[in-house]
Amino acid sequence: MTTPQQYQAPSADDFLMGGGVPSAKFPAVGHTVSGRITEKPTVEQQRNYEDDKLKFWDDGKPMMQLVVTLATSERDPENPEDDGTRRLYVKGYMKNAVASAVRSAGARGLEVGGILTVTYSGDGEKKNAKFNAPKLFTAQYVAAAAAELHTPDPGTAQQAMPQQQYAAPPVQQYAPAPVAQVPGLTPEQLQAAMANPATAALLAQQQAATAAGHVQQPTAPGDVPAF
Repeated sequence: MTTPQQYQAPSADDFLMGGGVPSAKFPAVGHTVSGRITEKPTVEQQRNYEDDKLKFWDDGKPMMQLVVTLATSERDPENPEDDGTRRLYVKGYMKNAVASAVRSAGARGLEVGGILTVTYSGDGEKKNAKFNAPKLFTAQYVAAAAAELHTPDPGTAQQAMPQQQYAAPPVQQYAPAPVAQVPGLTPEQLQAAMANPATAALLAQQQAATAAGHVQQPTAPGDVPAF
């Protein structure tokens, strides 16, 4: 016999649109449900699964449960609109585990933004032959402030990512080709001639022709413009 899913009155939007929030399930020992709390937890009276009647203890006191809405990573493959939202119905042994987790976190209670993790850890003692052994749970809780500190901001996370270092291509240094001595000109005259763009171009052409294997006639003093 499986634990019956408790009924919760739908919200106005769920009632209007015909939708609802699935309850968190623990199908096997070791299964964990974890997520950030998205709504303020509420307390409601438990209802009987068979006839939807309110449940009471033997002394007449109502049987209550805490309803916690979590944004989880779970998805129902048969429901394309499943966004992972789950309702956790905290009662019995689960209530003790969650309360202990909240105390360990130094918090006063569950709050929106906190992260609650509940794990089905095993089965307790079976006291009634008509029912399965009660499920046992462990829980961990991270308070909203601490959860916010440990959640990287998208912009900060992007800046924190190591960036690829790009080295600028080496700049080639071009040194002017040495100017050979020109017959008939002293070094001082050659230097003065190179200061004239026209003369420098003429000498460069002569050097290029010489490098290409052409026979170049020696430059006579009269070939260089006067300064």
